[in-house]
Amino acid sequence: MVIEQKIQELLDKRAQARLGGGQKRIDSQHAKGKYTARERINMLLDEGSFEEFDMFLTHRTTDFGLDKQQYLGDGVVTGYGTIEGRVVYVYAQDFTVFGGSLSETMSKKICKVMDQAMKVGAPVIGICDSGGARIQEGSRSLAGYAEIFQRNIDASGVIPQISAIFGPCAGGAVYSPALTDFILMTEQNSYMFLTGPKVVKTVTGEDVSTEDLGGALVHNQKSGVSQFMAATEEEGLQMIRDLVSYLPQNNLEEPPYRPTEDPIDRKDDALNEIIPDNPNKPYDMQRIIHSIVDDGKFLEVHKDFARNLIVGFAHFNGMPVGIVANNPAFFAGVLDINASRKGARFVRFCDAFNIPIVTLVDVPGFLPGTVQEYGGIISHGAKMLFAYGEATVPKVTVTVRKSYGGSHLVMGCKQLRADINYAWPSAEIAVMGPSGAVEVLDGKEIAAITDPAERAELVAKKEQDYRNKFANPYDAAKFGYIDDVIEPRNTRFRIIRALQALETKRDTNPPKKHCNIPL
Repeated sequence: MVIEQKIQELLDKRAQARLGGGQKRIDSQHAKGKYTARERINMLLDEGSFEEFDMFLTHRTTDFGLDKQQYLGDGVVTGYGTIEGRVVYVYAQDFTVFGGSLSETMSKKICKVMDQAMKVGAPVIGICDSGGARIQEGSRSLAGYAEIFQRNIDASGVIPQISAIFGPCAGGAVYSPALTDFILMTEQNSYMFLTGPKVVKTVTGEDVSTEDLGGALVHNQKSGVSQFMAATEEEGLQMIRDLVSYLPQNNLEEPPYRPTEDPIDRKDDALNEIIPDNPNKPYDMQRIIHSIVDDGKFLEVHKDFARNLIVGFAHFNGMPVGIVANNPAFFAGVLDINASRKGARFVRFCDAFNIPIVTLVDVPGFLPGTVQEYGGIISHGAKMLFAYGEATVPKVTVTVRKSYGGSHLVMGCKQLRADINYAWPSAEIAVMGPSGAVEVLDGKEIAAITDPAERAELVAKKEQDYRNKFANPYDAAKFGYIDDVIEPRNTRFRIIRALQALETKRDTNPPKKHCNIPL
């Protein structure tokens, strides 16, 4: 029958499309330790949930013999499916077809899923594995990139956008991931750069490998371009599933609640002793975070970049929150350029998607020195200040130890519209530490003493007087800058109660076209 022939033709075409660039190229992809586009999508999404778009689309280029090389789907697999039952839109570049190079028709496929995601209000996840623009198409491939970029910009702050780099991503192609909210890279097989090693060698004379120029370690530890790094593609795709579980579908929804049996009033007596007696001695802020969140589970973002500041997602009594915390175990928890960039971007993401912010403070100040000043620490620090002041989501701040000077202000202080500010008894809130303050306040008196022992005794006395006055939370509390001084072991309970009280919070910013954050 004719209908049976037509159905068989359909099935044959589907089988052909699923082969991409052919079995030989699929085998080559596997030999590199990489999966195909469809294999990646199937690992990412709930089993059997993927619905594909434009499987039969082909390119329209006839130059350079491309008319004789037609592949159904043309180098990218697009569609939608679910993660834990929630709809997401996906595209995955297929390296087996023209090295995943972007054509005009590939761009149309990607733009279609992005447009659809915006209409229904669902996240977009892009899996990148591409040699860049398809040179044979000239300006059409460049226009295709720009079409994608515009949609990245329009979607920013409206739907979550996640990019997974599972192969090459070079030249103009890097800007789409850079415009998304989160980038994940894999060790060994992925890299990102604007210009490759050969161009770098020609222009600057530098001799650098692909990995050292734009590998996963570079962008997770040095540049901060990537927020996550995975050892394998399987691990990376599971990390994306975990990340999505904390995020709302769009900016008009609340983040998803996750049931927990972890008691609200669970206490951890060890927190009462975690702060060292010596104010200059480090400890691990991660210990505090894992103690107070639901089931000890914390998804850290930018784990290997600017480790003096910790950011990431957790739950409190099932409610997703974003956590920002200084880490005294690295550079004493001081704020520098990279930490400020890291914190500001994370706070703005949380605010865009209705995720409350919990801030744990132990910060001695901003990092001094010419490197920081020449690098624009003033502007970068202002980004973090701006992000906190702009955020209208519930904000709960807990000062556990030091909170000095300008760094106190940018870490969720009351005057930047933090809703509830707690402090541990060990908190020190002041313009600066005792030694620096005494030098400013009593420098002349101290310098006038010639006897070293007598001078040291006076310095010790002055510093102790300063500590008695400011190295405690009660001076700030008496002015209402701290809402309550809490016992450390009760921190989880007090944060949860605060977040419950703030669930119906409504706050607004003045009407404007957009802000002008100090970029």
